[in-house]
Amino acid sequence: MSKDQNKQMNLILPTSAMQKLLRLCYIIPLAFILSCGGDKKKKSTQKATAIEQTEPSQIAETSKNSTGIILCFGDSITAGYGLEDSNDAFPAVLQEKIDSLHLNYKVVNSGLSGETTAGGKSRIDWVLNQGIDIFILELGANDGLRGVPLSETRANLQAIITIVEEKSPNTKIILAGMQLPPNMGLDYTTEFKELYAQIAAANNIAFIPFILKDVGGIVELNQSDGIHPTVEGHKIIARTVWEILGPMLKRS
Repeated sequence: MSKDQNKQMNLILPTSAMQKLLRLCYIIPLAFILSCGGDKKKKSTQKATAIEQTEPSQIAETSKNSTGIILCFGDSITAGYGLEDSNDAFPAVLQEKIDSLHLNYKVVNSGLSGETTAGGKSRIDWVLNQGIDIFILELGANDGLRGVPLSETRANLQAIITIVEEKSPNTKIILAGMQLPPNMGLDYTTEFKELYAQIAAANNIAFIPFILKDVGGIVELNQSDGIHPTVEGHKIIARTVWEILGPMLKRS
């Protein structure tokens, strides 16, 4: 953490004995936002990786070979933030599973650390320049932990889904749900959790209730920040995603 960030935390976090009890209300969301952003060098590297992996020409070349495209469109969870090797992130684990079953699909990782639903909405047109068979949408955690109005998060997620359906009507969509820590407030966290199920039902699309099922909150499955999954955590995420994705591929 930089000196400037330390100064900011000293300003934000109370120092009196009584006020220290309130620190827990700030630690989780602050850690998430800081860690999702990362240092500039690391974030720039991850952004370059995401752009490289979703290069339209690459998808087009794959399409020519009659290989189905599965696009994982998300934030730091999809990007594999903090992992030494991006091949340990759940999209790559899904690819290993697909290859082991000799299914003709390529998984493309379009995760970007720190991404919000607004950011996803702004770049969705670009990644849809070529055909995509299955679109996995994993966004919203950064919205929630920054206190973005839920109406805005809902509208952005719906806009992304609508754009995919209009521009690529044959694409199957999977929406990955997210949950927030309780310190964000009961009403906010409850409505945040429910909006994913509501959007999935309204659009009649496949739904993963919680992308971090059996991973979120489990110390040994998360990195030192307590937020981003370890290699083993990503394997569990891949299994959670496969429960929905696998049957779709077999039907295809």
